Amino acid sequence: MQDETTVQAVQEGEVVTSPSGETVQDAAQVELEQVKGERDQLLDRLARLQAEFDNARKREAKERQDARDYTVSSTVEPFLSVMDNFQLALKADGSKEQLKSGVELILKQMEEVLRGLNVVAVESVGAQFDPRVHEALGSIETKEFPDHQVLEEVRRGYKVREKLLRPALVKIASNSAMVSE
Repeated sequence: MQDETTVQAVQEGEVVTSPSGETVQDAAQVELEQVKGERDQLLDRLARLQAEFDNARKREAKERQDARDYTVSSTVEPFLSVMDNFQLALKADGSKEQLKSGVELILKQMEEVLRGLNVVAVESVGAQFDPRVHEALGSIETKEFPDHQVLEEVRRGYKVREKLLRPALVKIASNSAMVSE
């Protein structure tokens, strides 16, 4: 009941004193200043945390870009010597056989670079057709080979470890004698 009287007295403009001798308005003013100070501290802390989060986000984006750049450069670098050899082959004045021999050497160099990156060719010719790693372009009628055996590789397929990069384009055997059995 005393609190209601105090509130009513403050609303009417009367000066009410607490048992310690402070006026209620002075106590309220001190408490208001204290709450404003806490609010200012919290707003400052919030601004700092937001800035710290923004900096962390920017740092992570830069690190991600640096990792991409490193991956690209470490992947491309081995191919530069292959390109150099192709340029030398274009400048060569040798015979057709010499050019073919040079291109075969470059192809071997390219295969070594791919092996170094864990890229391997998909086994095709002689293997049974596997739709997970082969893409059939057509079939060849034959009685000599079992049905669905890969007879010709049109374009080589590749894997990185066990992940397929691209399927091999192949032509498969179609043995009607084996199909009807």
